[in-house]
Amino acid sequence: MPRQPATADSSASLRHHVRATMVLGLPLIGAQLAQMAVGVTDTLMLGWLGATDLAAGVLGAQAFFVVWVFGSGFAQAVMPIAANAEGRGDIAGVRRSVRMGLWVLLIYGALSIAFLWNAEAILLLLGQEPRVAALAGDYMMVVMWAIFPSLLVVGLRSFLTTLEMAQVVLWSTVAGAVLNVFLNYAFIFGNFGAPRLEIVGAAVASLGTHTLTLLVLFAYTLAKKRAREYEIYVRFWRPDWPAFLEVVRLGVPISATILAEVGMFIGASIMMGWLGTVALAAHGIAIQLASVAFMIPLGISFAATVRVGTAAGRGSATEVGLAGYAAVLAACAAAALTALILVVGREPLVRLFLDFSNENAAAVAAYAVPLVLVAVAFQLADSLQAVLMGALRGLKDTKVPMVMAVIGYWGVGFPAAYILAFPLGLEGVGMWIGLAFGLTAATVMFGWRFTRRERLGLLAAAA
Repeated sequence: MPRQPATADSSASLRHHVRATMVLGLPLIGAQLAQMAVGVTDTLMLGWLGATDLAAGVLGAQAFFVVWVFGSGFAQAVMPIAANAEGRGDIAGVRRSVRMGLWVLLIYGALSIAFLWNAEAILLLLGQEPRVAALAGDYMMVVMWAIFPSLLVVGLRSFLTTLEMAQVVLWSTVAGAVLNVFLNYAFIFGNFGAPRLEIVGAAVASLGTHTLTLLVLFAYTLAKKRAREYEIYVRFWRPDWPAFLEVVRLGVPISATILAEVGMFIGASIMMGWLGTVALAAHGIAIQLASVAFMIPLGISFAATVRVGTAAGRGSATEVGLAGYAAVLAACAAAALTALILVVGREPLVRLFLDFSNENAAAVAAYAVPLVLVAVAFQLADSLQAVLMGALRGLKDTKVPMVMAVIGYWGVGFPAAYILAFPLGLEGVGMWIGLAFGLTAATVMFGWRFTRRERLGLLAAAA
């Protein structure tokens, strides 16, 4: 990655941007970790029920996640549009993008229910074991209704992040995560007088958690003076089609890009199911640990989108570059830290997800530990591709990065995962090495595009 000229002024400015990125990014990182704790808690407690429930929970949660994450791309599209308007001092532009973003999310949520309703049948078509698919279907019948509050939460987070009011995003998410622990323990195992619902209890807990978080953010945006000034709920029913279409225009490529990466991992989960319940359960544990680590660069990525987008709105090419490079430096530091934690703590972290009085627990642990080591190997590439993608989104550059993502994840990563796992006989470890190849390919392409942003006309297009 080319560096800015090593002058005293640029160096001081870069330090300023690193600090500013972390001031905004740290609460977002905390919020992402707290949100991830919801899924980790589900996986952890379902693991105590046994490998079959854990495998079903992995499939059910990932089926929900793949639908949710596509919709979240529309919420993320709000950030560069609103940040650009904020950089120009255009309050009406911020309001229009946020309001129509919430419209898009509600419409998408309604359309997604049909897919979620048929989760069991889809899993059976994908070759999953009937018992595992049936349990995943039971889980989905409850958790699918969380699509509405969970997507609206992301929309309001995008609004508050654009205003650099990230503290409430953090604390509302932490409150939801704490509630999720309580609800999981109550409804999965029948504690505190609640019925024992097992895997369905995890779905009840997730639905309650997302609903509470939405209510907190909704109340905050009504009560806080600065947020209230944007009047995002005033005449909410009135359409603004140019703003609606801009959210869709930017959101579809963002959603497709996210789905390309998530889909690569979902596809890996499907292939892991072909290797058996032990392999799938081990993969579920490793993917949870890797996903927790990924929340740090993801939070930095959101900060990069807002800071690059705001700089682009002000028309400052220098500030755009410094904001992007500051995020890259922060991502490198985060990758080094998370890699160290996973290397040192891989075995005790894996054991947290298992009750060794259950059958196959030792086999699942033995299979999972090498997968975690491979996840460590691609932490840097995963961190950099997320942050560079966020910087490009700040420039409203989404279509070409979408193509690059598809090439990297599906043209390189998924085929490599299949070849290493099956024809070459490396099974789960080979599959994860192939995923690392895909992430690295995407990183190289995103980095190339961001460093050539001025020559490609990206700054002018974002203004």
